[in-house]
Amino acid sequence: MRPSLQESLKKPRLSGLAASLDVRLVEARGNHLEHEEFLELLLADELAVRSSRLVARRVRGALFREVKSLDEFDFSFNPSVKRKQIFELATCKFIRDKADVLLLGPPGVGKSFLAQSISNAAIKCGLLVLGVV
Repeated sequence: MRPSLQESLKKPRLSGLAASLDVRLVEARGNHLEHEEFLELLLADELAVRSSRLVARRVRGALFREVKSLDEFDFSFNPSVKRKQIFELATCKFIRDKADVLLLGPPGVGKSFLAQSISNAAIKCGLLVLGVV
């Protein structure tokens, strides 16, 4: 990539596009891509980088003690936790429906883990979560 092109891409903050440009140029030459196809791939790369950064920024802003995933939760540890219900909550439909969710139980049964996992899923769904109470 020419240095002038790289500098031009930095000004409008297209670092994702700049990072993938060399690979995409080789791909375009090798596969004889149309201009529109090439541009679409570059823009998809830029949008993917921006989306990834947004998720990372939101996760940092949520101030999680640890980033949790439902895949890590041991449902056999607490059989009273209904797997289907928890994964349904992770779809974040309740947020779109403006409904509340209250996790109740004694200490040590996984409430905080599940709340953080569901909040993490909400961030990835594009719903802003500022913190877990």
